[in-house]
Amino acid sequence: MSKASGEHPLVVSDEVREALDRSRPVVALESTIIAHGLPGPRNLQVAEELEELVRAGGAVPATVAVLDGRPHVGLDKAQLAHVAGVARAAGESGLRKLGHRDLAPAVAAGASGATTVSATAFLAARAGIRVFATGGLGGVHREWAQTQDESADLHLLARVRIAVVCAGVKSVLDVPATLQRLETLGVGVLGFRTTEFPGFYLSRSGEPVGWTAGSAAEVAGVLRAQDALGGPPSALIVANPVPAAEQLDPALHDRVLAQALAACASEGVTGQAVTPFLLDYLVRHTDGASLEANVAAVRGNVRLAAEIATAYAV
Repeated sequence: MSKASGEHPLVVSDEVREALDRSRPVVALESTIIAHGLPGPRNLQVAEELEELVRAGGAVPATVAVLDGRPHVGLDKAQLAHVAGVARAAGESGLRKLGHRDLAPAVAAGASGATTVSATAFLAARAGIRVFATGGLGGVHREWAQTQDESADLHLLARVRIAVVCAGVKSVLDVPATLQRLETLGVGVLGFRTTEFPGFYLSRSGEPVGWTAGSAAEVAGVLRAQDALGGPPSALIVANPVPAAEQLDPALHDRVLAQALAACASEGVTGQAVTPFLLDYLVRHTDGASLEANVAAVRGNVRLAAEIATAYAV
């Protein structure tokens, strides 16, 4: 690793900076879905679509990535195409997947990478963005008692003041344990028009949520209450179910997930490799239906995030 020289502040795009300076609504978007979540050329098509959904909702999109050691909050069309093109040309090795712990080494090395939930939330909050849309959160892994494996998303979200609009926790994880961990860490969870926590690919996980909002204005009111109360910064999880008509068939999900868990055990997959293995297994053995449910969930979350950001900016 080469030694970095000079300062490496956030590079906030002119459009995003102007919106923030004028207290206009901004929605942060992660870049892992572009570089690692979708094949090309669809990755760029979806990335552009998500930004347009934010604009249609009256907000400014701020896709986050690290380019040549510079954390960018807001990408122009060429930069967005570059992130998608590198991923398409080189596969997952083209751009590193960066969690918040990877940011400093990436900056020091002048590396490029796509930001996960934790890195995106960190950089967006540093830039002053209050709302972030993603697909599903990381969480506590199954068999945590044996592996002690859980996503870095959880602890980071306990330390940044940002609203994360998501479709719940990835269903390959331990959803009840993740909700317990969020409670322990003091991260608020708000169901959007649901009293049941969503299951990422599925509209329902079977786990209850304690608080529900019926509109974007109500969510914005919770954000303002957070601001007024002060205290230790922490995120607010806005759990927005994928529409029932667009969810993965629950019976198919349960059957393939059971097969995926068995394959994971038999092949000796452990640690950080478990979640990518399970998600890839679901895509391949549902003939891509899980991927379509993922994209549907992200679209819905982006639309809602734009509404929340707009209501909060009023």
